[in-house]
Amino acid sequence: MTDWLTPDEWRAVALSLRVSFWATLVSLPFGLLVAYALARWNFWGKPLLNGVVHLPLILPPVVTGYLLLIIFGRRGAVGQVLDEWFGVVLAFRWTGAALAAGIMAFPLMVRAMRLAIEAVDPRLEQAAGTLGASRPWVFATVTLPLILPGVIAGAILAFAKAMGEFGATITFVSNIPGQTQTLPSAIYAFLQVPGGEPQAARLVAIAIAIAMAALLLSEWVARAVARRISGQ
Repeated sequence: MTDWLTPDEWRAVALSLRVSFWATLVSLPFGLLVAYALARWNFWGKPLLNGVVHLPLILPPVVTGYLLLIIFGRRGAVGQVLDEWFGVVLAFRWTGAALAAGIMAFPLMVRAMRLAIEAVDPRLEQAAGTLGASRPWVFATVTLPLILPGVIAGAILAFAKAMGEFGATITFVSNIPGQTQTLPSAIYAFLQVPGGEPQAARLVAIAIAIAMAALLLSEWVARAVARRISGQ
């Protein structure tokens, strides 16, 4: 692949993989917590939480990126604190790209996990609780193994979504080659210059291959884990 792609194209692909990996890894525990809360708990503001979680799906991505810039920019409410107290800057950094990609992919992750949790019979969890098991232990030994296919599927789908994120990312971190230029941003940049169509076409082919591989892998892993659990 390194011979087929130019150094700039390879850097864009590598950065996209890096951004998507960290976006998925960091958001995974939060996604699982939110999915469990929406599936099992009844509390005031539950519809509001559900709406906020799914808002990135219906908002224009540029709007999400602008909101991130306002909140996590150097002069933003959160970004200023991170910069002054911890020396962490997200705007116009690859870490900001990971944040934007993770937020855009979060609804897909939560939805897959929530459906998996709702498919588990609550009586199984209640039975374990009556035997003296604590709620964390019930979740770790009963719920989590049963929802593992949904967790894996949600993580893989989120990774694929993060790989394709463009609008929020370019608004929040711009399109700086070698620093914040991800795969979609590189495709956009190549299409803006004369003669850039071949480079854009190569990256489009890679994006399609990665997305399809992620979907197939998600389906295969979910089926494999489900067969293993049912076999036990």
